[in-house]
Amino acid sequence: MTKPLPCCPVETTLLLIGDKWKVMILRDLMTGTKRFGALRRSIPAISQKMLTQQLRAMEADGLVHREVYAEVPPRVEYSLTETGESLRPVLDAMFVWGRQYQRDQGEGVA
Repeated sequence: MTKPLPCCPVETTLLLIGDKWKVMILRDLMTGTKRFGALRRSIPAISQKMLTQQLRAMEADGLVHREVYAEVPPRVEYSLTETGESLRPVLDAMFVWGRQYQRDQGEGVA
Protein backbone atom coordinates (compact mmCIF):
# COMPACT_ATOMS: atom_id res chain seq x y z
CA MET A 1 0.00 0.00 0.00
CA THR A 2 1.58 3.26 -1.09
CA LYS A 3 -1.03 5.83 -0.09
CA PRO A 4 -0.51 7.61 3.24
CA LEU A 5 -2.74 6.35 6.01
CA PRO A 6 -4.89 8.60 8.18
CA CYS A 7 -3.90 9.08 11.81
CA CYS A 8 -7.23 7.73 13.04
CA PRO A 9 -7.46 3.90 13.06
CA VAL A 10 -11.21 3.97 12.36
CA GLU A 11 -10.62 6.18 9.34
CA THR A 12 -7.91 3.77 8.16
CA THR A 13 -10.36 0.85 8.38
CA LEU A 14 -13.00 2.81 6.47
CA LEU A 15 -10.43 3.74 3.84
CA LEU A 16 -9.80 0.05 3.21
CA ILE A 17 -13.30 -1.43 3.54
CA GLY A 18 -15.66 1.54 3.73
CA ASP A 19 -17.24 0.70 0.40
CA LYS A 20 -20.32 -1.54 0.41
CA TRP A 21 -18.94 -3.66 -2.42
CA LYS A 22 -15.70 -4.36 -0.58
CA VAL A 23 -17.58 -5.54 2.48
CA MET A 24 -19.76 -7.82 0.34
CA ILE A 25 -16.67 -9.25 -1.39
CA LEU A 26 -15.03 -9.85 1.99
CA ARG A 27 -18.22 -11.54 3.20
CA ASP A 28 -18.14 -13.94 0.27
CA LEU A 29 -14.42 -14.68 0.51
CA MET A 30 -14.71 -15.43 4.24
CA THR A 31 -16.16 -18.81 3.25
CA GLY A 32 -13.21 -19.65 1.00
CA THR A 33 -11.60 -19.15 -2.38
CA LYS A 34 -13.92 -18.00 -5.16
CA ARG A 35 -13.69 -17.49 -8.89
CA PHE A 36 -14.69 -14.18 -10.45
CA GLY A 37 -17.95 -15.59 -11.80
CA ALA A 38 -18.99 -16.92 -8.41
CA LEU A 39 -18.36 -13.53 -6.82
CA ARG A 40 -20.33 -11.84 -9.60
CA ARG A 41 -23.29 -14.18 -9.08
CA SER A 42 -23.28 -13.74 -5.31
CA ILE A 43 -23.41 -9.93 -5.63
CA PRO A 44 -25.89 -9.46 -8.50
CA ALA A 45 -26.14 -5.67 -8.12
CA ILE A 46 -22.42 -5.10 -8.81
CA SER A 47 -21.25 -4.56 -12.37
CA GLN A 48 -18.39 -6.57 -13.80
CA LYS A 49 -16.30 -3.40 -14.10
CA MET A 50 -16.92 -2.41 -10.47
CA LEU A 51 -16.13 -5.91 -9.20
CA THR A 52 -12.86 -5.87 -11.14
CA GLN A 53 -11.96 -2.43 -9.76
CA GLN A 54 -12.78 -3.41 -6.19
CA LEU A 55 -10.83 -6.68 -6.38
CA ARG A 56 -7.80 -4.86 -7.82
CA ALA A 57 -7.94 -2.25 -5.06
CA MET A 58 -8.27 -4.92 -2.38
CA GLU A 59 -5.36 -6.81 -3.89
CA ALA A 60 -3.24 -3.63 -3.89
CA ASP A 61 -4.18 -3.04 -0.24
CA GLY A 62 -3.10 -6.57 0.68
CA LEU A 63 -6.57 -7.87 1.58
CA VAL A 64 -7.12 -10.23 -1.35
CA HIS A 65 -4.83 -12.66 -3.17
CA ARG A 66 -5.36 -13.25 -6.89
CA GLU A 67 -4.18 -16.57 -8.31
CA VAL A 68 -4.01 -16.97 -12.10
CA TYR A 69 -3.75 -20.48 -13.51
CA ALA A 70 -2.10 -21.04 -16.90
CA GLU A 71 -5.04 -22.80 -18.51
CA VAL A 72 -7.17 -22.22 -21.56
CA PRO A 73 -9.42 -20.48 -20.82
CA PRO A 74 -7.51 -18.83 -17.98
CA ARG A 75 -8.78 -19.54 -14.49
CA VAL A 76 -8.49 -16.84 -11.83
CA GLU A 77 -9.29 -17.40 -8.17
CA TYR A 78 -9.52 -14.94 -5.32
CA SER A 79 -8.91 -15.60 -1.66
CA LEU A 80 -8.28 -13.59 1.47
CA THR A 81 -4.77 -12.86 2.60
CA GLU A 82 -3.90 -13.16 6.26
CA THR A 83 -4.62 -9.45 6.57
CA GLY A 84 -7.99 -9.88 4.86
CA GLU A 85 -8.80 -12.82 7.12
CA SER A 86 -8.00 -10.65 10.15
CA LEU A 87 -11.14 -8.64 9.30
CA ARG A 88 -13.34 -11.61 10.26
CA PRO A 89 -14.15 -10.23 13.76
CA VAL A 90 -15.12 -6.89 12.19
CA LEU A 91 -17.52 -8.53 9.73
CA ASP A 92 -18.86 -10.86 12.43
CA ALA A 93 -19.61 -7.83 14.61
CA MET A 94 -21.35 -6.11 11.68
CA PHE A 95 -23.47 -9.24 11.14
CA VAL A 96 -24.52 -9.43 14.79
CA TRP A 97 -25.30 -5.71 14.93
CA GLY A 98 -27.26 -5.81 11.65
CA ARG A 99 -29.30 -8.81 12.73
CA GLN A 100 -30.17 -7.13 16.03
CA TYR A 101 -31.13 -3.92 14.22
CA GLN A 102 -33.38 -5.91 11.86
CA ARG A 103 -35.08 -7.52 14.83
CA ASP A 104 -35.49 -4.18 16.61
CA GLN A 105 -37.12 -2.78 13.48
CA GLY A 106 -39.50 -5.71 13.17
CA GLU A 107 -37.68 -7.07 10.13
CA GLY A 108 -36.32 -10.11 11.98
CA VAL A 109 -34.62 -12.88 10.14
CA ALA A 110 -34.45 -16.54 11.05
